[in-house]
Parts: sequence; C-alpha cells; structure tokens
Amino acid sequence: MEKTNLFGRFDVVSDDSDHQFLRSNNGHCFSNSKSEVYKAIMREWKTLEQNLPESIYVRVYERRIDLMRAVIVGAAGTPYHDGLFFFDIAFPSDYPKHPPLLHFHSFGLRVNSNLYTNGRVCLSLLNTWIGNKREKWDPCESTLLQVLLSIQGLVLNEKPFFNEPGYERERFVVLQSKSRAYNDLVFALT
Repeated sequence: MEKTNLFGRFDVVSDDSDHQFLRSNNGHCFSNSKSEVYKAIMREWKTLEQNLPESIYVRVYERRIDLMRAVIVGAAGTPYHDGLFFFDIAFPSDYPKHPPLLHFHSFGLRVNSNLYTNGRVCLSLLNTWIGNKREKWDPCESTLLQVLLSIQGLVLNEKPFFNEPGYERERFVVLQSKSRAYNDLVFALT
C-alpha cells in the first residue's frame, strides 16, 4: 500500500492526446471562469481531490477542464480484484443539467453486462439505463464522485452475473452456479 501513496489519487496532467472525447467537445466553451459550468466542474475537482477512496484515481487536464480520466481498481472479494478499469469522462456544455459522458476502455472484452465493448457504460445515474427517479441524475445533487462510487460498488461487484436485467431479484440456486462460472470467466479476463 505504500507505493500507491506515492501515486496521487487526484492530479492535473497535460497530455490529453489519447482521450476518447478529445474531439467531441469544444474545450473553448469551458474557458470562462465566471460561467456556471466552469464553477460546477471546479467543484467536482475539489470534491474528487478531497474525497476519492484509495481505489479510485483521477487525472484532469490543465488545458481541457471538461475532460477527465478515472481508473478504478477492482475490489478484493470480486472477480475484478486488482484489475484496472479505465474510464474517459467528458462534461457536457450544460453541466450539471445533464450527467457527464463516460467511455469505458474495454480493450475488446465484455467483463460486465453494464460495460460494453464499444465503451458504453450502462448506469441509471448516467441516464443510460432505466431507473426510478431517485436513481437518475439530479442536477442539484448528483456528482461525478457518486458516479464513480456507483460503478465501483454496483457494477464491479462480487456477483456481476446478477447485474443482468431480470436477475437482480431472482437469485435461484441454479443461477448461483452460473454466477460462479461467470465470476471465474471475468477474473480470467481481467
């Protein structure tokens, strides 16, 4: 654990050249430090800098405050244990009215029913999955930290087989063996 302390959980970097959303947003629309969007993103930076758990790392870009990259380390007791899961993040120009956009770096592997090989992240909080009103993005309350913690706890969990729609309430004995087999496969992939 000593080595991870040398690598900061939150840091500002300069090279954004390989970011998934580099060309999809206009970085210039985020340069007005008096705008509400700019202020909202700076609040996110502060929240992340002060509250990230030891297993989540975030890099922000000095020239593009609308872009971030997060790495979530898979938790012990899950098939994702010690795996590194990379997410590119872009704030929309009307943030926080709409949630941030996330892209999962799958490297061609489908390791979870909520994380697609094309990078799509399926999560109610991102408004990319159906959910009740309290699970959806709330511009007044929701944060990027909440999104990252949701991915860590709800998606990269100990029984990802049950993330598949229809299985969340029906944990039959037969499905338990399928869940174990799925965990073994996911562990091997990650």
